Amino acid sequence: MQSIESKLRVGVIGLGLMGTAIVERLLEYQFVPYVWNRTREKAVPLIERGAVWSDNPLADCDRVIVSLYSSEVVESVLQRLESSLRHGQIVIDTTTGDPKHSVIREQRLAHGGVCYLDSPISGSSEQTRQGDATIIVSGQQPAFEACHDLWRALGKNVCYVGACGNAARMKLVSNLVLGLNRAALAEGLVFAESLGINPTSALDILRGSAAYSRQMDTKGRKMIEGDFTTQAKLSQHLKDVRLMLNAASAVGLNLPLADTHRSLLEQAEALGLGELDNSAIIEAIRRPIRNA
Repeated sequence: MQSIESKLRVGVIGLGLMGTAIVERLLEYQFVPYVWNRTREKAVPLIERGAVWSDNPLADCDRVIVSLYSSEVVESVLQRLESSLRHGQIVIDTTTGDPKHSVIREQRLAHGGVCYLDSPISGSSEQTRQGDATIIVSGQQPAFEACHDLWRALGKNVCYVGACGNAARMKLVSNLVLGLNRAALAEGLVFAESLGINPTSALDILRGSAAYSRQMDTKGRKMIEGDFTTQAKLSQHLKDVRLMLNAASAVGLNLPLADTHRSLLEQAEALGLGELDNSAIIEAIRRPIRNA
């Protein structure tokens, strides 16, 4: 049986926007996060708030959350640290990655008695920080149930979707709809402005109309004000859209809107917007008009 101390100790590998938000949630719920990041400087503000630096959270914790850029990065980091993996551990991977990699990773870790939960988070780092994100989880159900205290800390909406890989697949579906809502909002605001409609008025009307989506609340003002302070990077969403298109292609499906969205995101990245918030997609629509 886990001691109370070991149960409260949770590893976190990766302190990007999402990883940092996860640590902040854990601290709020009185967990003791043992954190690791490629660059240690990112950990300093979290350590000042109660987190503990660990050279290898897999050696220090029974449950370890991984929050990295891609499946490839997850594999690289785990290979570096996984000599410390042991029977009964649970690895919770919140990375938005390739579903095929999730299935392979679960099978590989299971040989050593380690449970792997594919657990991407639907929502921005800010939504995660506020506890408003949705956590989609797949993998062995007993491992999922053993982490109920963590799910309660990380988000108010937790969805268990069965066998490993299903969560990664569902996250791509979620991100497809989310990204298209965001792109449609950006195009609509630029369209309104080009017709002489005040964009703030347009946003207010859209919020009360049948066209409403939550992106209007989370990204509308950022688009209008040009405040692209990063909650989720544009380049990261482009990575996700490419994963969607690859997954669709593998089952013989064409995704015409996602393909158009990919082209628009690539234009935005070519404009130097990749490291900005994904709401900066509006600039890929605005700038050609302004330069016409």
